[in-house]
Amino acid sequence: MFSIGLTGGIGSGKSTVADLFAARGVPLIDTDLIAYQVTQPGGIAMPLIASEFGDGYLAQDGSLDRAKMRTLVFSDDTAKARLEAIVHPLIRAETERQPVAAGGAYHIVVVPLLMESGNWATRVSRVLVVDCPVETQIARVMQRNRFTRDQVLAIIAKQATREARLAAANDVIENGETDSLDTLSQRVQALHERYLALASL
Repeated sequence: MFSIGLTGGIGSGKSTVADLFAARGVPLIDTDLIAYQVTQPGGIAMPLIASEFGDGYLAQDGSLDRAKMRTLVFSDDTAKARLEAIVHPLIRAETERQPVAAGGAYHIVVVPLLMESGNWATRVSRVLVVDCPVETQIARVMQRNRFTRDQVLAIIAKQATREARLAAANDVIENGETDSLDTLSQRVQALHERYLALASL
């Protein structure tokens, strides 16, 4: 089935672009949402996480203590790999199930860390990158999340570089500081029409 892997750095506008595709009837599969669901109380990842990291990484309601886990994996690449070894196969299985249920001429898989997460780029038909200058990313995240500049820079440093994302892209949507929502919508519409044509081949 024809599929698009949608990615971009933090603050690039991935969610806005995804919503614009969804408004055109394109099924979205959001890997962040799936990751959230499998780490909710009773989520299928939770017994494995408890076994691997201990009950100290569970919140009182039985969900993942995200703040505590974020602190751990941000400072320990080994812990990050252990967590990903649990969660990524579960996400992969769900992303393979959902398109069958969703239908549509094509679907979009929203993968914020597509470049960083193994073989994602080979599992979709095309990679679509939402791109903007790094300074625009920083300004947006500082305003949206109330993070300091250093906090945002630390997150960006853990992600693939802008250059690496663009090198892997089949398609790019520019979403710079001066681009309006109408402009973004026009760019999405043009790609939507192209994807419909490609999906029909």
